Amino acid sequence: MAERGLQVAHYYDLEATCRSIFGQHESSLAAMLQRAFGYHLDKSLQRTDWTRRPLPPAMIAYAARDAEVTLALYHWLDTHYHTILQLHETNGKADLVAHWIEPFLRGNAALSPEMAVTEAKAQGQIVNRAQVAADCRAALVMVKHPMRRNRLLRLIADLSLTQLAGDILPLLQAPTSDERAASARALGRMSIQAAIEPISVLLNDPVLDVRKAAQTALRNLLTKELRQTRPAPARAADGTRSWVVENTQSSNDDDNGWKSRLRSIIDA
Repeated sequence: MAERGLQVAHYYDLEATCRSIFGQHESSLAAMLQRAFGYHLDKSLQRTDWTRRPLPPAMIAYAARDAEVTLALYHWLDTHYHTILQLHETNGKADLVAHWIEPFLRGNAALSPEMAVTEAKAQGQIVNRAQVAADCRAALVMVKHPMRRNRLLRLIADLSLTQLAGDILPLLQAPTSDERAASARALGRMSIQAAIEPISVLLNDPVLDVRKAAQTALRNLLTKELRQTRPAPARAADGTRSWVVENTQSSNDDDNGWKSRLRSIIDA
């Protein structure tokens, strides 16, 4: 619609709302109408060429029927899942976040996270790494839309902002499956060992997407204990980097404990 000069100022993304509640494979219009009303949706004209003109009466009736049931689904979601529906409201208001973060929330960032931070430093938007973490922590408070928060969590993991782990851990209990899955992935990628136990609870999450994210995160967290940790680079004044590699022998005390049992559950 934007390509045709039509700007929609206020709308709800019902498909994303359903995905937040029931998961990716249960969020189609047909699946949701079956769940909400026991109604079978005829999609026989879905792949028809809708650019043809004039549209035949059967296609007009088909489109009108889709609009009618979509409105009915909106009212059903508003009645039963009002809070989550409101999270997917788009009203044209911008989130108050740092300027360098916004492209990542839109999903159209032209630079990698590291390059974006470097450019923001050159422009005076960022002073040091502490400000990077502070900007992302402030964004976690301001951003409410699940998709944008999902992208923010990915950005935090990409930048390895482990100091934000305490802010992310509560999101494992978020009302939307998007946030639960994204927070599990972020904590797993950042190797936050304190997250093992709360993430393991998500293995019983009602949404398949969340269970898969929890399995992946736990697999990363548990196997990283068994392999050599990647050494962190030290940067010299001239920009060169160096690594110090140490051979450490991990303890086998957990092999017969709860972590071993958890590995067996994940690999089952």
